[in-house]
Amino acid sequence: MSRYSTKTVWLVLLFIFLFLWFKKEDRSFFPEKRPTVESLDFNTPEPLMVAQPAVYSSDEKINVDVFEKVHPAVVNIASTILGMNFWMEVIPRQGQGTGFIIDRRGYVLTNNHVVAKAQKLTVTMASGKKIDAILVGRDPRTDLAVIRIPPGDVEAVATLGDSDKLRPGRKAIAIGNPFGLSHTLTTGIISALHRSIKTEDGNEIEDLIQTDAAINPGNSGGPLLDSNGHVIGINTAIFSLSGGYQGIGFAIPINQAKRVATQLITSGRVVRPWLGISGLSLSPSLAEGLGLGVSQGVLVVQVARGGPAHQAGLRGGDREVLIRGIRLRLGGDIITDINGTSVDDMKQLVHHVERMEVGEAADLGVMRKGFSKRIRVMLSERP
Repeated sequence: MSRYSTKTVWLVLLFIFLFLWFKKEDRSFFPEKRPTVESLDFNTPEPLMVAQPAVYSSDEKINVDVFEKVHPAVVNIASTILGMNFWMEVIPRQGQGTGFIIDRRGYVLTNNHVVAKAQKLTVTMASGKKIDAILVGRDPRTDLAVIRIPPGDVEAVATLGDSDKLRPGRKAIAIGNPFGLSHTLTTGIISALHRSIKTEDGNEIEDLIQTDAAINPGNSGGPLLDSNGHVIGINTAIFSLSGGYQGIGFAIPINQAKRVATQLITSGRVVRPWLGISGLSLSPSLAEGLGLGVSQGVLVVQVARGGPAHQAGLRGGDREVLIRGIRLRLGGDIITDINGTSVDDMKQLVHHVERMEVGEAADLGVMRKGFSKRIRVMLSERP
């Protein structure tokens, strides 16, 4: 072999060596057998790996525990309403909402606007089972309703708490079916208490819980819960400029819902006590300006003839005066307290009366012509 041929061979070998050196990381050039499932590091059995305990914060644990405890009692409610299409044909339309079981007999508490005008009600349980439900009763004024499923289909019953003990800042947990997404949990806090809103049908719902737990369409009628998993309210409405969640939601206090649900279940309707007066809330400045001798209370403007207040001898205004273009009827009794609890305005008086029962006596503290006295009024059913 000539000297040039030997040199050529060595150059070729060098080129091959360099080529293989630079291609050593290219797996496609050096095909190898695919690994087995068991040989992969992330599929290594746990005993061969360093075991890491699951770490939960106390807040996470509360959320998980509450969901596991309550979600079997939360149901999806589909309400079928008959409507008209463009060609005046009757077609079914379906709405979605939430409810929760409050009694082992199958009673489900929800919002009135979830079931109003429904020709058919279908409940979907946490297990996915669909059941036909019947309407027991509804109360548009408080936006509450009770429906019923067969007792044999009850999977769990929610525990009702005490909304009178709530304070702003306490944890709030909502479970519902927003946009039809079953059993969704959101969390927040109680932002405020004693809020009032007007519903689409013109009713004013008072004494509501405000929360920043996310509430969206479909959450209506679902439970608002505390850290113990006790129901403290019924999610009913949101304040929104866009139609979606904006951090302000409202829930009906569970104590109010208990009273309404009890009457709907036992009698099919809600009976409300009635005092039988119309009144004017007195501010300190107005009371001083009129020289009424009190700092605040409710000035009785008119007493319904034959009503409870009329029968008890409560007196309305007997003369009219014009103050800054506003016509006021003065001279009536001024209610300063009810059953020993001071009354600051008409809303507070109505709140106390509505928490009483028909046939119960209301002991009113009254100022009449500068003298204080007490009048006992036997409440009757609101006409």
